[in-house]
Amino acid sequence: MTTDEPSASQPQTPADLGEVATLIDGGDMDCGSGLLLLITRAMRRLGDGDRLGIRSAEPSVVVDLPVWADLVGHTVAAEVAESPDGPWWFSVSKGVPVEDSTVFSQGTRTPVGRRLWAYTNFNCNLACDYCCAESSPKAAARQLPVEVAQLAFAEFADLGGREIYLTGGEPFMHPELGALVEAAAGLERTILTNAMIFERGRRRETLEGLDRSVLLQVSLDSATPDLHDKWRGHGSWAKALDGIALARSLDFRVRVAATMYDEDPAGVAALHQRLDDEGIAAEDRVIRPVAAEGFAESGLHVSIDTLEPEPTITADGAWWHPVAVTNPNMRIADHPLPISEILGVVRDTMAVQDKAAATGREVFRCA
Repeated sequence: MTTDEPSASQPQTPADLGEVATLIDGGDMDCGSGLLLLITRAMRRLGDGDRLGIRSAEPSVVVDLPVWADLVGHTVAAEVAESPDGPWWFSVSKGVPVEDSTVFSQGTRTPVGRRLWAYTNFNCNLACDYCCAESSPKAAARQLPVEVAQLAFAEFADLGGREIYLTGGEPFMHPELGALVEAAAGLERTILTNAMIFERGRRRETLEGLDRSVLLQVSLDSATPDLHDKWRGHGSWAKALDGIALARSLDFRVRVAATMYDEDPAGVAALHQRLDDEGIAAEDRVIRPVAAEGFAESGLHVSIDTLEPEPTITADGAWWHPVAVTNPNMRIADHPLPISEILGVVRDTMAVQDKAAATGREVFRCA
């Protein structure tokens, strides 16, 4: 073990901490007053998987250090307290950057005003354990009226909007889905569906009547039935595959979206192989984490402060993002119109957030 700029009397590493490659003593520095700089410098000298030992007498580090480590892709492998009031020792295992290691799909910010989400309805043939919208066969339909959609989509287009995403619930349970899709003519249109109920009857007629420029995004969580059926219901995986095959046979472009609680590189690799076999293009695949919203008891925590906005309308309001339509703290408005007001609230909120973030740093000109 080596030390990185040790204090005059370097303390002995606790046995419970395990072997570390380098040790730093942060004293009473918190993460915002220099400790992270010291840690980052030490981490740059380590190889992937090597461990950095950290000693700190600052209580806030107990909370802040794991958050930072998770954010940048490291792991707090051990934590030992000399007493209930500290000091604390940490062993942090160096990892690769999150963007290089995560199985979840990455992307860039969608400019506010480019994309609008619309919940067509909230009832669904499934009751998925992690549904952020709390949709199920027993949920109130809360159907988006066609006349509201017509006004909303026309205004959105006039404001320069380009994309409409129709989600639910299960959109094919809305008896006027075709009219909702038609209301967004001229915009890029995507329907999010479980692909299980449009095989026959009026829903088949609706499917076949859609313009082939409409993209269908189908939920499929795994390469085999086990995981998908665990969360969505027995037999749902096979029916989803049948729906994908039907949609593709009718010349629709199909995107597949998987939802997962945890990182699962092997499972995702198997899913990609399955989608290769199904003929789904690589760019038409999305792997997304569960958000801790709606029915989900765990998952990714989201808030207005942490989540890039994607304005969303429902029959009875507007929301910051489609994964948060059951969260009252993410509600923008009590009515889906006017769209200009919704976008304005989002932009004003982001401006305040950006200003608040900027106040944490000062320009100190030396030249």
